[in-house]
Amino acid sequence: MFTRMIKLRLLNAVAPAYFFMATVVTFILYFCLFIPTIFPGPDTTMRGSTTLHVLAFLFLMFNALGNYVMTIKYPAESANESAVPVCSPHCSDKVDAHYLLNGRHFCKLCKKVILKRDHHCFFTGNCIGNKNMRYFIMFCIYTSCTCLYSLVLGVAFLTVEYSISFENPLTFLTLLPLSTGYFFMGSISGLQLFLVLMLYVWLGIGLVCAGFCCQQVLLVARGQTWCQLQRGELVDTPSPWRSNLKDVFGTRWILGLILPVQTVEMSSQDAEEVKQD
Repeated sequence: MFTRMIKLRLLNAVAPAYFFMATVVTFILYFCLFIPTIFPGPDTTMRGSTTLHVLAFLFLMFNALGNYVMTIKYPAESANESAVPVCSPHCSDKVDAHYLLNGRHFCKLCKKVILKRDHHCFFTGNCIGNKNMRYFIMFCIYTSCTCLYSLVLGVAFLTVEYSISFENPLTFLTLLPLSTGYFFMGSISGLQLFLVLMLYVWLGIGLVCAGFCCQQVLLVARGQTWCQLQRGELVDTPSPWRSNLKDVFGTRWILGLILPVQTVEMSSQDAEEVKQD
């Protein structure tokens, strides 16, 4: 158990660094390679397309990073509890969290009591619960969109710069092993191999975030958390899915879809915390 806890703490430190590194690399590739290569001409039409693509990329990246910050800024911890509890026999995972009552957990990584704990996110370094679930879901949505958009531009860049045709669906599947072999044979540069690797990184992150988003929206609509699902615990008094979504996304949910802002009144969050405690 001690060894696993060390691994979890290491992952809790490495995952955010990986996220920021991928973000910086994406910025550099987009503005230094993709845009100058795909839209090189001074033509007015191309200039309009370039501006549109840049604005779309900045909008996606702004919302992804903004909701990432909001997920950390509004943690799901309880301000009224600080004591380390004894592990309950109902605890679904005795390694990273202690199960308490009324949907509360003590996270060993955060060292806080978490209200309506769903799971611990290693990329943000904190737990996801009732206060930051909306920001986490929007973070997943915009991260997925940013990665898939970068994937499309990366494919376009390889097509324009290296004349690689992706008309055959098998091209993408065999691109990484063939590129690796060509690199060690000296046929392609390290930059081209790195770009191919980034295509798979964007695809992987985009699909994982999209899957995570779908799972979390489904759980929120059912009024359930991942911890409850692991324990096989059903909601005692199920509320309508519209009410469950409103509790998480707030009344100004449309604004929250396009901007990383608070859409749930602080008073309602405080009342929920008092109710849970």
